[in-house]
Formats: sequence, structure tokens, C-alpha cells
Amino acid sequence: MRRFLLLLLCLFTLSSVGAQERGPRMTFDTSTHNFGDVKRQGGDLIKEFRFTNDGDEPLVIKKITKSCSCMTVTYSRKPVMPGKSAVIKIKYEPHKAEPGIFHKAIQIYSNASSKVRLITIQGNSIDDDK
Repeated sequence: MRRFLLLLLCLFTLSSVGAQERGPRMTFDTSTHNFGDVKRQGGDLIKEFRFTNDGDEPLVIKKITKSCSCMTVTYSRKPVMPGKSAVIKIKYEPHKAEPGIFHKAIQIYSNASSKVRLITIQGNSIDDDK
């Protein structure tokens, strides 16, 4: 009887784990980037965040929000098929923000099980006194 209960428990656990693993999954190579010290009037800063759909269904980005109008976000509106990768491109314009340390967040809403993902950029914007 005890073996039977253990077997049932194992099967239930495996089926629960399998159920959680199904659907699209967004996995980033990295979810943060530090630009370090940058000149405020030195031009735009660009970072591409690569992600892979590690799930078993197409991944659809529904919307992306950003914490500052000093950033532009571009990405493909096409579904990312299982096993395929795509890029979210962030352009930060330091001249549109105050000098000093910056930490900006980008929220990505998708049909993945973790509905909202967060990527960040940071650095230190320095005015050129010359």
C-alpha cells in the first residue's frame, strides 16, 4: 500500500511539474546592462537584449512599457516560435535626462507563464565641462 501511495505521489508531482513547464517561456541571455560612465552629450546608447522562447508554444509580446521618455524600445511584433530567439533593442538618450546615476526599467508583457519580465539599464551620465 505504501509503495502504491508513493507511486501516486510521484506521478502527481511529475504531472504537476510538466503542466507548469508547458506554454511559451521567455529566457534572456542577460536582463541587465551597465553602460558605466557616459558623456551626457555623447550620443545615444544602444543595448540589444536577446531572448529565447524555451517553451513549447509561440511566444507573443503583448506590450512593453518603459520608465522614461528618454528611451525607445523596438522589437518584432511577430510570434517567436519555440526554440527561436529574438531581440529587444533599447535606445537610451542621456541628453534627455538629468546628469548623474541612472537606472531605467523596461517591463515586457507577454503570453508566457511569467506574464511580466523586467530588463534594466544603468550607468552614470556625466556633463562635459569643456
